[in-house]
Amino acid sequence: MQAFEHVDAMTAREAVQLLATDPQARAIAGGTDLIPEMRLGVRCPDRLVNLKTIRDASGIQELDGYVQIGALTPLSDVAQHPLIQSKFPCLVQAILDAASPQIRNLATLGGNLCQDSRCWYFRGPFHCWLKGGTYCNAEHGDNRHQAIFGGGPCFTVHPSDPATALLALRARLGVIGLDGERNLSIAQFFVLPHDNHRSLNCLQPGEVLNRIDLPWPASGERAIFLKAMDRAAFSFALASIACVLKLEGERINSARVVLGGVAPIPWRANACERALIGQTLNDKTIKQAADLATRGARPLAMNGYKLPLVRALVERALDQLAS
Repeated sequence: MQAFEHVDAMTAREAVQLLATDPQARAIAGGTDLIPEMRLGVRCPDRLVNLKTIRDASGIQELDGYVQIGALTPLSDVAQHPLIQSKFPCLVQAILDAASPQIRNLATLGGNLCQDSRCWYFRGPFHCWLKGGTYCNAEHGDNRHQAIFGGGPCFTVHPSDPATALLALRARLGVIGLDGERNLSIAQFFVLPHDNHRSLNCLQPGEVLNRIDLPWPASGERAIFLKAMDRAAFSFALASIACVLKLEGERINSARVVLGGVAPIPWRANACERALIGQTLNDKTIKQAADLATRGARPLAMNGYKLPLVRALVERALDQLAS
């Protein structure tokens, strides 16, 4: 790890200015992603801008029509908050599945949403496409854990479980930059990597994520988060699902089905959602929706197992929401 300067930012504006004046600077909060990257040589910043010293950048408050979560709020605080537990159990489950208690005590919700790829080629000694190379090593390499949707030119999968839940819950985000704050939906925040933006989100140099806003659940909404891992707990998703259904009587009025661990961003299963709207949650509807959840998937040589895994997760989630 190379030597670096460590600067405490007292305000979000100060943090933005410190980051904007040094292209090699990196923001640090919990550090559970950045510090391992620095040890591996994936990131070599000459300045770390500490966000934890910013006043009023963490905490949870109830506002008119929504709940606001400061981006620097530790994952454990979010999961343990009575308001989040009562109104957004889907998010609580995603956080509990995301990491060990020790990591949840350090990692922030904003940092979790902004974390880098966990692909072994990105984290290893490879000049992969996401790090500025000319091709994705995983496309024809060891791609057991890689994307089956939205892949190319990068086939990584987004590592955040809370991101999957927050997309299903219609979260909105506040991002601060030199020109002030901009508000955007979480769907706008996550963008597929492309040649002019080799990143998993839309943050521009110098910008920091400031807050997460969650609208209150509508009457009749039911939500669930499920995750499949290659070990018993605290591993990145082979596949996951966050599903929010709004029922009027026995019929589904709206559906949001978001898949994790299968694309470079949290992935909306649009065909699956369309198949659910207007239907009742019976065996036929559930089977049809599960089959449509993998429409458009393009598995690589070693990750075709994700197709039946996704379908099984969708069936299981809908079965539980129906009960």
